[in-house]
Amino acid sequence: MTQDPQTIRMDLYYNLLRFFKAKTQLIFCEVIMKKAICIMLLGVLPIFVFCKKEPDRVTVQHILIAFKGSIPKEDLIRNRDEAELLAKEIFKRAKNGEDFDALVKEYTDDQHPGIYKMSNIGIPPDKSKDEYSRARMVKAFGDVSFKLQVNDIGLAEYDPEASKYGWHIIKRIE
Repeated sequence: MTQDPQTIRMDLYYNLLRFFKAKTQLIFCEVIMKKAICIMLLGVLPIFVFCKKEPDRVTVQHILIAFKGSIPKEDLIRNRDEAELLAKEIFKRAKNGEDFDALVKEYTDDQHPGIYKMSNIGIPPDKSKDEYSRARMVKAFGDVSFKLQVNDIGLAEYDPEASKYGWHIIKRIE
């Protein structure tokens, strides 16, 4: 049975139209999938980089510079502005090579020697070494501590959420 040329052309036209529509949808789906994969990788990549760059464990010594009202049950007289100036001065002195332990003895509002051993997120703390989990520490303290190289000194600025006790001048020991 033969079809007339007009019917053949219309069938061909509709078949081509369906083909191009399917091809366009396929390309569109492919583009969407590529974007989704990129978004997923960008979401996971920083976690991977974060986990790779930071050590499992650190030992740090720190100087806490607090101010009136930042530490419960402490009778501090310095205000927040004075504490900030003092913290930045001590940080500068420590960076210039002054004896860190001597600075801790003289200035810390925590207990001397101010040494803490910490395990990173996802690493169980070793209780036999009096190790703390990073998650139990003040966020800014942990963030700075795990970014430092051995013998480097960093400053965790006061923040009502991330560093509520004041300023921490931190030296990584191990």
